[in-house]
Amino acid sequence: QVQLVESGGGLVQAGGSLRLSCVASGRFFSINAMGWYRQAPGKERELVATISSDGVTNYADSGKGRFTIARDNVVNAAMQMNSLKPEDTGVYYCRFTIDHVNYWGQGTQVTVSS
Repeated sequence: QVQLVESGGGLVQAGGSLRLSCVASGRFFSINAMGWYRQAPGKERELVATISSDGVTNYADSGKGRFTIARDNVVNAAMQMNSLKPEDTGVYYCRFTIDHVNYWGQGTQVTVSS
C-alpha cells in the first residue's frame, strides 16, 4: 500500500520561508512524477509545482521565482517557498504518480500572516 506523508507546513509572516517535504512509502517500482498542489479556502485545488522523473520542473505563475521544487532522493520531494505572501495561504498537498497511478498526501496547512 502506497502512502505519502507531508511535513513542513506552519504559520509564517509575509516575506518568510517554509520548506515542505513529502515522502512516499510502500511497495512500488517507480515514481514517475512529483508535484505540489494547494487549496485555499473556498477555492479549488490548483497546481503549484511539478517535477518529472528526469528533473524537468513546472511552476504556476504565482510561484515562479519564489518556489523551488526538488527531488531530494528517489522517494522524497521538497518544495522551498520563499517570500511568502498572504495569498499563499492554504492546504498544500503532494501528489506523486507512482507506477502510473496518482497518489495524494493528506495535506499540510500553510498560513501566511500579513
